[in-house]
Amino acid sequence: MSPDRQYVPRGVSTPDADTGENLKPQSDEAHSAFTPPLGVPLPPPPEDEHPTSEFAVPEGLTSEAPSEPEGSAFVPPARVKTQNNQTTGGFPVITPPNGIPALRLTKDAPWQDRMRTMLRMPISERPAPERVERQDETGPAVPRVLDLTLRIAELLLAGGEGAEDVEAAMLGVAHAYGLDRCEPTVTFTLLSVSYQPSLVDDPVTASRTVRRRGTDYTRLSAVFRLVDDITSQDDFTLEEAYRRLAEIRRNRHPYPGWALTVAGGGLAGAASMLVGGDWPVFFAAAIGAMLGDRLAWLASGRGLPEFYQFVAAAMPPAAMGVALSLANSGLQASAVITGGLFALIPGRALVAGVQDGLTGYYITAAARLLEVGYLIVGIVCGVLTVLYGGVQLDAKLNPEAALRHVERPVIQILAAMLLALTFCILLQQERHTVLFATLNGGVAWVVYGALADTARVPPVAATTVAAGLVGLFGQLLSRYRYASALPYVTAAIGPLLPGSATYFGLLALAQGNLDRGIPHLTQAAALALAIAIGVNLGGEAARLFLKSPGAPSAPSDRRAAKRTRGF
Repeated sequence: MSPDRQYVPRGVSTPDADTGENLKPQSDEAHSAFTPPLGVPLPPPPEDEHPTSEFAVPEGLTSEAPSEPEGSAFVPPARVKTQNNQTTGGFPVITPPNGIPALRLTKDAPWQDRMRTMLRMPISERPAPERVERQDETGPAVPRVLDLTLRIAELLLAGGEGAEDVEAAMLGVAHAYGLDRCEPTVTFTLLSVSYQPSLVDDPVTASRTVRRRGTDYTRLSAVFRLVDDITSQDDFTLEEAYRRLAEIRRNRHPYPGWALTVAGGGLAGAASMLVGGDWPVFFAAAIGAMLGDRLAWLASGRGLPEFYQFVAAAMPPAAMGVALSLANSGLQASAVITGGLFALIPGRALVAGVQDGLTGYYITAAARLLEVGYLIVGIVCGVLTVLYGGVQLDAKLNPEAALRHVERPVIQILAAMLLALTFCILLQQERHTVLFATLNGGVAWVVYGALADTARVPPVAATTVAAGLVGLFGQLLSRYRYASALPYVTAAIGPLLPGSATYFGLLALAQGNLDRGIPHLTQAAALALAIAIGVNLGGEAARLFLKSPGAPSAPSDRRAAKRTRGF
C-alpha cells in the first residue's frame, strides 16, 4: 500500500493534518462515488476546465471588435469626435438607419434654429441635449418648469409670434431645465405642454389659455432675450427666470397713448401721399385717422369687442373723405380714405396666419385668418356705412381715380419711410430697432417701385419680391441680434399693404357695381397673400442658406414640417 494512502475504519475520528483537530466521521449519504475518501489527496485539476466549442475562435485568430451597446432614449449619448477632431455636442455624427440627419446643435446658433431642428422630429427620435448639472438643484422641479414654460409662451403668442416659434421657445425652456421628453402644443388661444419622465411613468400635463392679446414688441424682444439666456447659460436658475419674467410683465409701454394717436395720424398721412396725395391731403388723412383712433379707444374703454372697435375706427377717415368731396375742395378724397385704411389693415395678424399655415400649423392658421377676416369685415362695415351715406348725398366719389397713377419717387420713398417709422411706434418697438425697420421699409418701396413702375412687373409679383427682401433682411438682423424678426419685418411691410385696392373695391360695392368691386377686392386679397408668402419665403431662405453668426460650421439640417404626402 502506498504510504500516502492510509486505511481509516468507518466511524473513527482522525486528526486533521493542518489544524490537529479530530474530524468527525460523515454519514454514508455524504459520500459520492466520485469523491475521494478522507485522507486521500485530491487529483490535480484538468488543464482546461471549460471544454472548447466548435464555435470558439482558435488560438492565433483575432475576434471582431465588440459592438457598441444599444443606446437608450432616456440617457444622453456620449460625446463623439468627428474626423476633424471636433466634438458634436453629444450626438452621433452618422446618419441612423431611419434617415434622421446628423444634428449639430451648438450653442453658437440661435435657439430658434436649435429648437426647430428638434421640434420637427418625433419625440421617440428626438435626442436629449448634453447639459451641465446645476449645483443648487437636485432635480428638475417639473410643475414649476412647466408653469414657467407656459407663462413665457403666453407672452410670445399674445405678442403675435408664430406658432412654430412659440413651440420652439417652450421646448428650449423645458430642455434647459432637464425635461427632455416634452411635447409642446400651440393653438390660437390654448397652450399646453406634456412631460413624460419615462415610458412607465405617468405624464404631467399643464395648459394655459391666452385671453388677452396686445401689441408690444418691446416686451416681445425682452422675452426673446430671456429665452436666449435660459437656453445658453447653464447656471440660470428658476428663481432668476421668474424674477426676469415678472420684470417683463411689469414694464410699461415705451410710448404713451397720445404718441400712439399722433403716430396713427402720421401713418395715414404718409399712406395718402404714397397714393398721390399732397400736403393738404396729408393733414386731412391724419386728422381723420386720429379721430378714428380716439373713437376706437372710447369703444375699448366701454368693453366693446374688437370688431366694433374697428367699425368705429374706420368711420372717421371715410367721413373726412366724403366731407371733402361734398365741399368740392378739389382734394383727393380717395387718397384720404385710403390713408385711413392703411392704419387699420391687420397686416401683422395676416402675416402670422399665413406663416402658420406654411409651417404646418393649420388649425392656428385658420383661426388667425378667421380673425383677420372678422377685422376686415369690421372695416368694411364702417367704411361702407359712410360711403353709402355719401353716395345718397351725391358725393363725387369717383372710382376711376384708381387708374390715375402718379410717380413721385423721392416723395414716395420718404413717405414710405415715414409710414414705417410711425408703424414702429404703434407696435411699441424698442428705440434701437426703429431705424433698421424704417430703412427696411424704404428698401421695400424702392424695390416695389423699381419693379412695378420701371420694369412693368405685375403688382402681385412685385409685392412678393419686395416682401421677400423685407423678410430676408429682417431675418438677418434678428439672427445677428438673437432676437425676434417681427420688429424688423412687420413695420417694414406697411408701405406694401393693399389700402387703395381695398378702398376702391368697397366704393364699387357701395355704388352697387359688383363687376368693378369684386376684382379690386380680389386684387387686395392677392396682394395681402403675396406679402405674407414673401415675408415667410425670405425668412426661410435666411435660415436655409445663411451661416449662423459665430458658428464654425454650416447650419444644421432642418426637417420639413411634413404632415401629409397629399393623400
